[in-house]
Amino acid sequence: MTYQHLLVDTDGPITTITLDRPEKRNALAADVMAELLHAFREVGRSEALGVVLAANGPVFSAGHNFGDMAGAQLADVRRLLELCTEMMETIQAIPQPVVAKVHALATAAGCQLVASCDLAIAAESAGFAIPGGKGGLFCHTPLVAVARNIGRKRALELAMTGDPIDAATAADWGLINRAVPDDQLDEAVADLIRRATRGSALSKALGKRGFYAQVDLDQPKAYAYAIELMASSCMTPDAQEGISAFLEKRPPTFTQRP
Repeated sequence: MTYQHLLVDTDGPITTITLDRPEKRNALAADVMAELLHAFREVGRSEALGVVLAANGPVFSAGHNFGDMAGAQLADVRRLLELCTEMMETIQAIPQPVVAKVHALATAAGCQLVASCDLAIAAESAGFAIPGGKGGLFCHTPLVAVARNIGRKRALELAMTGDPIDAATAADWGLINRAVPDDQLDEAVADLIRRATRGSALSKALGKRGFYAQVDLDQPKAYAYAIELMASSCMTPDAQEGISAFLEKRPPTFTQRP
């Protein structure tokens, strides 16, 4: 597929998806979200081991395009938000680790996009906001993803005040993994995706799926789920190879794909 609003580049085992609509502040208009959904699905079915989500221009993403909502019917807005949710959930459903590379402001659904990625690193000059609380349309859907990263009080402070936080605060609150000097962003993202993709690709995929399945369960249900997943995972050839390599003090050779 040829994308109008994205760049997709594969370098070895890593695929980078770049929002490339800087003149519109990388707003998540319906056509942009449809392209993102398609791109993540395609990468998820590919041989890539990891994914970086980046953006071009002065803003990482300004969130939803209000032009899609102005004067729209209820059913139209509902479909728009369902598309957004499907795209966000696909990021977490594909087997590869996804790292957000945030170089600038990520606001509203753009902040939700960062929160939906498995991992995130931001430049120190980046910022994050869910500003609906300052206007007439509260950021209900962005708050779903953001609150699952940073907890209730901090999520509600972001949502109710609408005020932005800097990258250092975002790291302290758990919205991103870390903030780095702007000139170190490329290096830091490359290092994280390298470390996040080593080991068995199948094991990593099972681990990612298992994490999202259990993280919101109560503890007894989470353990019950994790016991069955880990026990069945132990039966895979890659798991047995990893165990044998450890006991035999040799490097493992993994062969399984998700």
